[in-house]
Amino acid sequence: MANSAGHRFAGRARVVARALARRVPTLGRRKSPPAPRRILIAHQLLLGDTLMLTSLAAKLRAQHPAADIVMALPEPYAALYQSAPYGVRALGWNPRAPARSPLWRERGFDLAFVPGDNRFSWLAQALGSRWIVGFAGDRPARKNWAFDELHRYPDRPAAWTDMVATLAKGPPPAPYARRDWSDPAAAPFELPSGRYAVLHVGASTPLKRWEAEKWRALAAWLAARGVAPVWSAGRGEEMIVRECDPDARHRSYAGTLSLPQLWHLLARAALLVAPDTGVAHLGRVVSVPTVALFGPGSALISGAGLFWRDAPFRAVTVDPFPCRDQRLLFKREIAWVRRCGRGLDECPHPRCMDAIDLARSCAAIADLGVVNL
Repeated sequence: MANSAGHRFAGRARVVARALARRVPTLGRRKSPPAPRRILIAHQLLLGDTLMLTSLAAKLRAQHPAADIVMALPEPYAALYQSAPYGVRALGWNPRAPARSPLWRERGFDLAFVPGDNRFSWLAQALGSRWIVGFAGDRPARKNWAFDELHRYPDRPAAWTDMVATLAKGPPPAPYARRDWSDPAAAPFELPSGRYAVLHVGASTPLKRWEAEKWRALAAWLAARGVAPVWSAGRGEEMIVRECDPDARHRSYAGTLSLPQLWHLLARAALLVAPDTGVAHLGRVVSVPTVALFGPGSALISGAGLFWRDAPFRAVTVDPFPCRDQRLLFKREIAWVRRCGRGLDECPHPRCMDAIDLARSCAAIADLGVVNL
C-alpha cells in the first residue's frame, strides 16, 4: 500500500512540475483560440462516464472538422477507441506513471477540456495546453487554479452527457448513430448460438447489485420466451454469477472477456440487462436494446439524454426514493441533483435496488420489443 501511494505521489509530482514550468512563462498572455488545431480531452473517469463524453467528442468534431482531437483516458479503455470514433485519438495513461504513456510525448494543444475531476487540468497544462476549460466548483479550490475558463453546471435537470457537451461552444451535437463508432478489433472467442440476452450482474459497488433471486427469475423468464440468457461480470465477480445461477444452467462469460470482446458479445445480443454501470453505457454505444437498473444513481443524470435519445434504452428505477437525497455531482453541490454516493459504511444494504421488482424490469424489456409479456 505504501509503495502504491509513493508511485501515485511521484506521478502527480511529475505532472505538476511540468505544468508549472509551462504555466509560468505564459501568464498574462493566454487567450481563447478561435480556430484550434489540436484539442485535448483529459480525464481518468470510470467507463460509463468516459462513454458519456462521446457527446463532447461529437460536438468538437462538428465544430472543428480538421482538428487533431486527443482523449487522455484510463489505459484499459483505449482499446474500445481503436476505430477513432469522431476522429478521436484515444491515448491511455496511468496517473502513477504518466511518462510511460505515449500521451507524455504529445505537445502543444491549443484547447483542452477537463470534464470530471479538475486536478487533471495540471495534466492539460503539462502537455502544453494554451486554454483549459472545465466545470466550476470542484473542491478543494486549488484544483481550479490552472483553468482559463470555468462553466457552471446548468440550473435545470439534464443528463450528464448533454451537460458535458456544453463545455464546447456552439449548438448541441447531432444525436448518436451506430455508424458513428465502428467495432474495435477483438481476439476471437465463442459467441452464443441463436438469440440471446446478456445479463450483466457485476457493478462497481455492491450497492448497485440486484438480488440474485431476481436475476435467476429473469433468466428463467427470458428462456421461457426463446431468448437464451448468458451471464456477464468482470474479473473477480465470478461468485456473483454463481449466486445467480448455482446450478450453472446458463452460459457464463464472467471474468473471461476483454472490453472489445464484451463489445462484440453485446453487439450481437438481442438484449442487455445491467445495473447502472459502465456496461449499460456500452450497450448504448453498440445500440443493443438495453435495460439499466438504477438504484443509488440518477436515471436522469446517467440516462440517455438528448444525445443518446435514439438508442434502444430503458431506465428502470423507483423514483423518488427516500435516501436518494444527495446533491453532489463530481464534488459540486447542485440544487436539482438527487442521487446517492454513500458507501457500505453508511448503507450496508441497497434498499433502492431491492425496490426494483421483476415485473417492472420485464415490462421494460417488452417495451423495447424484445419479447412479449
